[in-house]
Amino acid sequence: MYGLINVAIRDMVLAQFGDETWTSIVQKSGVGEDAFVRMDQHDDAVTYGLVGAASEVLDLSASEVLQAFGAYWTTFTAEEGYGPLLTAAGETLPEFLQNLDAMHTRVGTMYPDFKPPSFECTDVTDSGLNLHYRSSRDGLDDLVIGLLKGLGQRFKVNVTVEQTAAKASGDDHSVFHVQWI
Repeated sequence: MYGLINVAIRDMVLAQFGDETWTSIVQKSGVGEDAFVRMDQHDDAVTYGLVGAASEVLDLSASEVLQAFGAYWTTFTAEEGYGPLLTAAGETLPEFLQNLDAMHTRVGTMYPDFKPPSFECTDVTDSGLNLHYRSSRDGLDDLVIGLLKGLGQRFKVNVTVEQTAAKASGDDHSVFHVQWI
C-alpha cells in the first residue's frame, strides 16, 4: 500500500488520541518512520501491523479500528487535496458509489503500481443498493463499512450497512447492502 494510507492512520491517531498513544503504536508495530512517505509503496504488512498495534494499544478490536479509519479516510483525502476528485465522482451517495472504479482509475494515473479494489453497484433503488467489493487484499471489509459510513457523513445522509457476503467466509467476493435516509 502507499504511504498515504499510513500517514492517514498516523493523523487519525494523533488527532483522536495524541502523541503518546501514537508513539506506543509505532513501537508496538515495529514500523519505522520511513513507512510514512505519501508516494512510496510499502508492503501491506506495514499497514496491517499498524492496525494490529492500534488495536492492542487502544483496546479496540481490529474491526473497530478499521471502521474508524474508513470513516476518517473520507475526510482525510478531501483535506489532502483529493476533494475535487471526490466531488467529480458524484453529487449523491449512490452516484459516488457507482463511480468508484472510475475514480480509482484516475487515482491510478498518479500512483504507479496502484492496485485498487473494484466496486459494482446492483439493485439500486431510491434508498439503497448492493455494493459488491472485490480486492486482492484480504481483511479489509470493515474498512469498507467505515468508508460507507464516512461517505454518509460527507453526503449528509444516515447510512446503514449490512454485510450479506464475505470473501473471508468463502464467498467469491464481499457484498454490502447499503441503505440511506
